[in-house]
Amino acid sequence: MSEKQRTLKAPVSFQGVGLHTGELVNLEVVPAPDNHGYKFQRIDLEGEPFVKADCDLVVSTERGTTLEQNGVRVYTTEHILAALYGCQVDNALIKIDGPEIPILDGSAAHFVEGLESVGYEDQKADRVYLELDENIPWEDVEKGIEFLAVPDVNHRVTVMVDYKSPVLGTQHASMYNLREFKENIASCRTFVFLRELEYLAKNNLIKGGDLNNAIVLVERESVNKQELDSLAKLLGKEGLEVDIKGMGVLNNTKLKFENEPARHKLLDILGDLALVGRPIKAHILAARPGHSGNVQYAKVLKEYMKAQAKKGKKFDLDKEPLYDINDIERMLPHRFPFLMVDKIMEIREESVIGVKNITMNEPIFTGHFPGNPVFPGVLQIEAMAQVGGIFALSKVENPHLYSTYFMKIDSVKFKQKVLPGDTMVFELCLMSPIRRGLVNMGGVGYVNGKPVVEAEMLAQIIKDKEE
Repeated sequence: MSEKQRTLKAPVSFQGVGLHTGELVNLEVVPAPDNHGYKFQRIDLEGEPFVKADCDLVVSTERGTTLEQNGVRVYTTEHILAALYGCQVDNALIKIDGPEIPILDGSAAHFVEGLESVGYEDQKADRVYLELDENIPWEDVEKGIEFLAVPDVNHRVTVMVDYKSPVLGTQHASMYNLREFKENIASCRTFVFLRELEYLAKNNLIKGGDLNNAIVLVERESVNKQELDSLAKLLGKEGLEVDIKGMGVLNNTKLKFENEPARHKLLDILGDLALVGRPIKAHILAARPGHSGNVQYAKVLKEYMKAQAKKGKKFDLDKEPLYDINDIERMLPHRFPFLMVDKIMEIREESVIGVKNITMNEPIFTGHFPGNPVFPGVLQIEAMAQVGGIFALSKVENPHLYSTYFMKIDSVKFKQKVLPGDTMVFELCLMSPIRRGLVNMGGVGYVNGKPVVEAEMLAQIIKDKEE
C-alpha cells in the first residue's frame, strides 16, 4: 500500500539559545506543501532567504552540521531534522530569527513533543523512499569511520562508538524502525569530554553550552577546583556550581540510558541522513560516526539515489512467475484479443506485480496508427486493471465464479509511448482495505524501469456465476 507524505496540522514554536553562538533564537516549524521536503528560512535577514536541507550544501561539521546557500548559513541543524525525520514528517518549513537552531536540552525531545502537540496531516503525494538493490559500504580508513547500508523494509540503525575513553568505553545502540525513535532515541542528549571544553571555548564554540544541555564526561580521577573555575570563566559561566567525584559525568548528571551517548550518535545520524532528501528503507550500520562521516555518507547515498533514478525501477522478471497464462485464464473471464496479462510475478498482502508483453501481433495495431504502432493508453489502463483484478480475485475462494467491474478511474497520466517489443510491468498497491467487494488501487506501469502510465482505480468484484 502506498504511503502518503505528511506535514504538520499547524505551526509550532520553540525558543532557546544556540549551543555554539549562545544567541537567543526563535524557531517556528510550519506546514509545507507536497514534495517540499525540509527547508530553513532566515527571517532575520533581508529578503528572508531559504536554505535547503541538502547534504551538498553542508559547509562545516565542526561540532554540528552547518548548511549554507547563497551566502546564508544555518548552524546545528541535526536535532530538529532528526525530530522531523523520526516523526515521519516529510514536508516542513523551519523559520528562524537567528543563525543557529536552539539547543534546548541537547536532545530532540522538546522538538518531538512540540511536533506531537500539533499533530500531523496526510497529503496527496505518495511518499517515495530510497530503497536499496545492493549493500552500500563507505569508510574513512584514516579516521576509522565505517558505514554500511543493507536493504531492509524499515529504516533500521545500528551504531558502535569507541573513543578509547575509560569512562565511555565501547558503546552500541540500535533502533529497529522509526516507531522506536520517540521513546528510545529522541531524549538522548549531546555529550562532550571535559578535556575538549577548553579547546571548544577558545575557538568560540559552545557559547550557549551548560550542564543543562550537554553531558560532560570526566576521564580523570581528580580535577582541582581552580581548573574548573577557570574553565567556567572561559565559558562565560562564572559562579557555576560544578561538582566532580572522580571519573564519570560532571555534576553527577543521571543518564537517561546507560548507553545514552551512543543513542545520541544514532540521533545525529538520523538528522544528518535527512539531508539525503528522501526517507530511507535500509539498515544503516555505523562504526565511530560523527557529523563529518554522517554527511559524507549522506552524499554517497544521494549519488546512489541519482544513479538509481537513471536506471529506473528494478524488477526480477527472470524468476518463476506466481501465475502463468494458464493460471490467469482460470481466474479471468477474458480471452483473445482482450486478455492483457501474460504473467503475475508476485502478490503480497497489499500489492501485486504483473507483466504484459507488447508485440507487433497485437490485433489493435491493424487500425491504431497504421505505420506508427503505439499501444493505446486505454488498453494500458485495461491491462493495469486486469492485474488489479487478479489481485482482488486471489483474495476469494473460487475466483472463476466472480467478475470484476470498473467503477471509477482517477489521476491517469501517460508519460511516454509504449511500442511493440516493450515489456510493461505493472505494480499496484491497495489504497484502502477491501470492503464489500470494493477494491481501490493505485498503479504504475513501467517499461525498462521507467514509469510510462499511472492511475488510481476503483472496481468491484461480484460473485455472479455458479459452478
